Amino acid sequence: MSYLPITKEEMTARGWEAADFVYVSGDAYVDHPSFGVAIISRMLESQGYRVAILPQPRFDTPEDMKRFGRPRLGFLVTGGNIDPMVAHYTAARRLRSGDAYSPGNRAGLRPDRATIVYCRLIREAYGDVPIVIGGLEASLRRFAHYDYWDDAVRPSILLESGADLLSFGMGEHSLTEIAARMAAGEHPAAMHDIRGTCYLCGLEEPLSYPSVTCASFDKVSQDKKTYARACRIQLEEQDHITGRAVVQKHGERLLVQNPPAMPLTSEELDAIAELPYERYYHPSYEAAGGVAAIREVEFSLTHNRGCFGACNFCSIAFHQGRYVSVRSHQSLLREAEGFPRNPHFKGYIHDVGGPTADFRAPACQKQQTAGLCRDKKCLAPTRCPAVRVDHTDYVRLLRELRAIPGVKKVFVRSGLRYDYMMGEEDDTFLTELVRHHVSGQLRVAPEHCSARVLDRMGKPHIGVYEAFLRRFERICQKEGKELYLVPYLMSSHPGSTMKDAVELALFLKKHRLRPQQVQDFYPTPGTASTCMFYTGLDPWTMQPVYVPTDPYEKKLQRTLLQYWKPENRRLVIEALVRAGREDLIGHGPDCLVQPDREYLLSRRAAAQGGPDRRLAAGERPAARRRGRKKR
Repeated sequence: MSYLPITKEEMTARGWEAADFVYVSGDAYVDHPSFGVAIISRMLESQGYRVAILPQPRFDTPEDMKRFGRPRLGFLVTGGNIDPMVAHYTAARRLRSGDAYSPGNRAGLRPDRATIVYCRLIREAYGDVPIVIGGLEASLRRFAHYDYWDDAVRPSILLESGADLLSFGMGEHSLTEIAARMAAGEHPAAMHDIRGTCYLCGLEEPLSYPSVTCASFDKVSQDKKTYARACRIQLEEQDHITGRAVVQKHGERLLVQNPPAMPLTSEELDAIAELPYERYYHPSYEAAGGVAAIREVEFSLTHNRGCFGACNFCSIAFHQGRYVSVRSHQSLLREAEGFPRNPHFKGYIHDVGGPTADFRAPACQKQQTAGLCRDKKCLAPTRCPAVRVDHTDYVRLLRELRAIPGVKKVFVRSGLRYDYMMGEEDDTFLTELVRHHVSGQLRVAPEHCSARVLDRMGKPHIGVYEAFLRRFERICQKEGKELYLVPYLMSSHPGSTMKDAVELALFLKKHRLRPQQVQDFYPTPGTASTCMFYTGLDPWTMQPVYVPTDPYEKKLQRTLLQYWKPENRRLVIEALVRAGREDLIGHGPDCLVQPDREYLLSRRAAAQGGPDRRLAAGERPAARRRGRKKR
């Protein structure tokens, strides 16, 4: 067992004259099953292919693309585990200072829009060599999509990159078939019948699957209502049972998304998870300080895929799907039993999770034969009566893992759906969590407290969270544990007005919560929330949605979530004035902030009928406005 080659010398040492596939990635090479490149490359290796890894090549010249020579079958290209634009920029479009997927946490080792850049460099180096793109960046950008960083609609990444075929979703089934057919001499551009792929074809070419058409790139880039309707069609067709092919015209060609690939069975998931990974980053990165992304996952177990929660702002449903598939206990135990043999292991399994930690089966029996409902969610705004809430299998798995010799503690750090847990009258699971699997804090994601905002998010109303909080505190008290429930909260999601942001601040005060980090809504491609952000319309209802887009208003909403910080007082006052909630400025027990001198002077001027009524009107002071323009 050894790392796959990342240099010509390593390839030659294996006795290869050429690789079958060169796999180009925007990430450093980490040979661990939490990384897509590792999964696909090890899977192809197990099928007899020679795969060389080209991690983070230079992007100012095509020379790095020639490192291994021309591959026998073709190039595979991915932007990495996360979208490169998200890796580079914050929600405020500011450059990040680091990159956890690069050696030494160094930023700038991958280009913006890495998949497009890499494909163009490959074409420059080798002309018509076959190229297949995949990974999260390609998957989320497979249709014409709103791009937050350009503030414009861009065409499908398949068209922009010049690649021959796009594999969306997790990719094992589609890449297995693509590789076999390429080895048999078929060009990927001619593969029009593989599930889980997108291809380009002529306007009159016949399709391999029943299809539905959404509006063309030209139309969705010019009309926001048309964009919203197209978005709904695309989201509705992501079920592996009911999904049809989706066709979108791009100029004189059709982009065709075939139905999603079938989810992996438990046996297939087990086989993928137990391929001969090194489970660490390539040794060449040691001198640079290693790759930080390995830290949380090196001794974590991924036991499931898919999420029927399907929050509107989350890309998981569009990438992995809503259908939940799981690994067997035997496979997970074999993986965990190997941890104590690793010299890095200190006795702690950091996580037993996935997109949602406690999902060990599809939401209901119907999903296994008839697919998921198109017109409603499983858990929001209320839990569907058909959802089966049962943690028996997960509890048994956690107990088996705790019993492994050499394992001191097993934590659960992936997201848990408290709304799902509240469907269980028995306290067994939550007691088990409190007693054995929480390290000080249990993190859950109510995201907001305003019913209007939660409806736009596709989340349950806040009463469910508050009921869970009471249950959690009762069990902690019973178990003699001093644990805390830490909620993830999001500011400036579509639908959130300044009044909603104030409501959230009051919720924090009521529950004596002081979040040290605040998440601003980040419009990433492929989600319903991003569609709302761009169009101002809910794609499911076509109703208008208020969207906070002004950077200053977003800053005020974000600041309200940390209203208690002295350095935020001036901004909190401005936010409360804008929201018409000056009753919360003062010294009383219900107030969020004490008045400052500028506010008191403005109120005095307003009372005397003075000319300066900016704060009373909720306007930004001129000096501050000029300062922002100057920047």
